[in-house]
Amino acid sequence: MSENRIDPGRRGLLRGRLRRGPVPVRPPYASDARVLDACVRCGACADACPEGIVAAGDGGYPEVDFRNGECTFCGDCAEACPVPVFDLTQGAPWFQAATIADTCFARMGIVCQSCRDACPTGAINFTIGRGGPSRPDVDASACTGCGACVSPCPAGAVTVVSAGGQEGTSNVR
Repeated sequence: MSENRIDPGRRGLLRGRLRRGPVPVRPPYASDARVLDACVRCGACADACPEGIVAAGDGGYPEVDFRNGECTFCGDCAEACPVPVFDLTQGAPWFQAATIADTCFARMGIVCQSCRDACPTGAINFTIGRGGPSRPDVDASACTGCGACVSPCPAGAVTVVSAGGQEGTSNVR
């Protein structure tokens, strides 16, 4: 562990958080481990983000907040970074997809398709239900994890989850 890295477990204990919180969504092309190991917390990636979704999170490390918009995968954050935090050679910008909680209006019987309307890849489809409104389903293979569906959700039911299944702090603070 480099001397620059903060131990999230110890930091949580000292702040009175005994349970580990959700893993934050890091900027595209940057894994959580890489950010914690190499980031110098200069804020260049946040300043360079044209969408305004990258900001300093816990400990000053960059996090993505999809409440402010979606990621267009432009790479400006990576180009602005003075240290090797980002890896533009990896095949995908990140490995995550949207997930929809049971608090979704459509899942509670209220007609709403805001997430589908906002999805640029068509990864959110609605299945016609018997005796009620259609229910949303996310095609994880079509979802880029861009977060376009997060802020339009009136119920706050859409989050972005890493391929490992851990929920990111994409719409909750």
